Amino acid sequence: MTMRNTRVNNMNNIKNTANTGIFRTIKNSLRRNKLGETLVLKGYISTYELKDALKSQKETNKPLGQIFIEQSQITKQQLTRLLFRQKVMRLAATTILCMASLGGMTKRSHAGAIKDVPARIMLASASDTSFQHINQYPELFGAKEKRSTNLKAFTKWTDMFDRFDKSLNKSSSKRIIQDLQIELAEYKSSSIYAMAKQVNAMMNRQKYIGDNKNWGKSDYWATPIEFMTRGGDCEDFAIAKYVALRALGVPEDHMRIAIVQDQKKNMPHAILVVYSEKGAVILDNQIKDMRRANSIAHYKPIFSINREAWWLHTTQERPTTIIAAAR
Repeated sequence: MTMRNTRVNNMNNIKNTANTGIFRTIKNSLRRNKLGETLVLKGYISTYELKDALKSQKETNKPLGQIFIEQSQITKQQLTRLLFRQKVMRLAATTILCMASLGGMTKRSHAGAIKDVPARIMLASASDTSFQHINQYPELFGAKEKRSTNLKAFTKWTDMFDRFDKSLNKSSSKRIIQDLQIELAEYKSSSIYAMAKQVNAMMNRQKYIGDNKNWGKSDYWATPIEFMTRGGDCEDFAIAKYVALRALGVPEDHMRIAIVQDQKKNMPHAILVVYSEKGAVILDNQIKDMRRANSIAHYKPIFSINREAWWLHTTQERPTTIIAAAR
C-alpha cells in the first residue's frame, strides 16, 4: 500500500468514526443542544413559548435563560442543570474528537498556525531572561498524557488568539495593556515560581462572572482584555494568567491551560499549570493561593493545551467518565 493510500484510509477511518457509535450520538445531541430546543424536548415549554421568548430576546437583548426564569417557565436551579449538561456534552465531544485525531490523522494543523500574540505585549526586560528547557513533564494529577500538535479541534482557543490579536490594535486596549505591563514590571524575577505566585494573586482579584450572564453564551473564551474589562469565569482567569506570564518572559513550554474534572463539584473546570523550578504549580481562581500540583487530589485532568500543542490525559477511569458524560 502506498503512503498516499495510507493517508486516505486514515482520513476515511476518522470520518467513519465521527459518524458512528458514541461520537455520532454526541454530535446529534449537540445539534439539538440549544437551550430553547432542549426545553421544548424536555416538556418545559411549548414551541410557541419558545418563539415568543426568542422574539423577546431580540427586543431586550437578554439571555434566553433569564427570560424563561422571569416568565416562570423554569427555575434558576433547572437552568443551571441544563447549562451544565450543555457544557459537559461539548467537552465530551471535543475530547472524543481529539482522541480520534490522535489515533490516525496525518494532516496536522501545527502550532505555527497560531500567532504568538502574547509576545506583542512582552516586557522589554523579559527578552533578556532565559529559562531551562523542559525535557520531561511530570504526570499531572497522576494521569498519563499523550501529546499532539493538531490544534484544529480547539476553535475556542484559536479564535481567542485571533480576537486578542485584533483587539491589540484598538486604542481602547492600549491603556489596559499599559496598566498591565506597569504592574507586571513589579513582578519581574529570575524565578518562574515567584512570578507565577504574584500573577495568580493579581488575576484572582478580578470579578468572577459566568459566561451566560456575561456574554449570553454557555461557553465563551474571553481575551485577556475582555477579562480585565468585564471579568470572567474559570478559563478566562487561566488564559489571563498565561498571557501575563508570557509577557514576563515565561516560555510557552512551561505553561498549559488544563481542563479538569472537579470531583468535589462534579463539573468541568479550567486552571493554569506552570512548570516552575519547584515543580508543577496550579494557578486556580477557586483557590486563593498558588498550590503545588501534587497537593491537589480532587482534580482529574481531561486535556491541557498551549499555543504549541495539546495533551490528552488518561487514567483508568477516563473512558467511563467520557461515556457517562456523553449520556
